[in-house]
Amino acid sequence: MEYSKEFKQAISAFSPQEKDKLIIRLLKKDRILSHRLYFELIDPETADDKRTQLESIIKTEVSAAAKRYGRTKYFLTHIRKVSSKITEHAKITTDKFGEVSLNLLLITETLKNLPKSGDHYKLYIYFLTKIFRALILTKKLESDYHLELREDFENVQKQILANKTLEEMTLHHGLFFTWFEPENIPDHIDMILKEIKSDGLLR
Repeated sequence: MEYSKEFKQAISAFSPQEKDKLIIRLLKKDRILSHRLYFELIDPETADDKRTQLESIIKTEVSAAAKRYGRTKYFLTHIRKVSSKITEHAKITTDKFGEVSLNLLLITETLKNLPKSGDHYKLYIYFLTKIFRALILTKKLESDYHLELREDFENVQKQILANKTLEEMTLHHGLFFTWFEPENIPDHIDMILKEIKSDGLLR
């Protein structure tokens, strides 16, 4: 929605008390915005602190979910819930580096704890899409972060290569292992993903 000049002027004309009441009402309806303002204004913890805490949560929850749901359809549902915590973290802290590193950790930990038997096709497609997303986001980060992410990508690659089915799916869906080295990510990786999806893959 675009705000007209007149609308902005009308808002500016509110008294400080009216603005305070309006802000509080809006924050009650938008939990993410509320948490983001708290983080930016008074939260003593940094994005790094929260990322470290979330790393521990991911490892704990993935391990528990694999033991409880590993061979059932509910496993992917739980992994999606863990993933939503990463999305929320990124929205609240604007931690773009963390959005990549945490998602790669989620993939690594899940594959590390995943039972060898069972139909995990949907989970694998979900993760391949996440990897493409991580590549796109990594390409947008400053090159200084690439070195820090190298180990995270290597860990994901090791887990994929240890899983023959997933390794074959990875190559079939146009994801090349050379791209797991951040400096080798194509400049047009976002367009590559669009073409892959237009070909009916990653579904």
